[in-house]
Amino acid sequence: MSTLVGSGFVGVNVNTDEVIDAQGVADLLGLAQRNTVSSYQKRYPDMPRPVIDLGLGRCKLLRRSEVVMCSRHRGHGAAVPTSHEGKTR
Repeated sequence: MSTLVGSGFVGVNVNTDEVIDAQGVADLLGLAQRNTVSSYQKRYPDMPRPVIDLGLGRCKLLRRSEVVMCSRHRGHGAAVPTSHEGKTR
């Protein structure tokens, strides 16, 4: 399923089966806590940014494929499952 996200002027077509939350990102990267995801985003400029951000203190969703690609680029490819493990339910 795809959903148009954004204002009436600018939007991004997002496959809702492809997005994961911080816990899903942490699981993919082998991080102990989901809070570490925001630290990674500050530390690594190539770390994917959310495609859906519901605001301060609320859920942020990232594209799973972008997280996997970034992880492999950083040499963590073996730790990244190829199935939809870590997907938000």
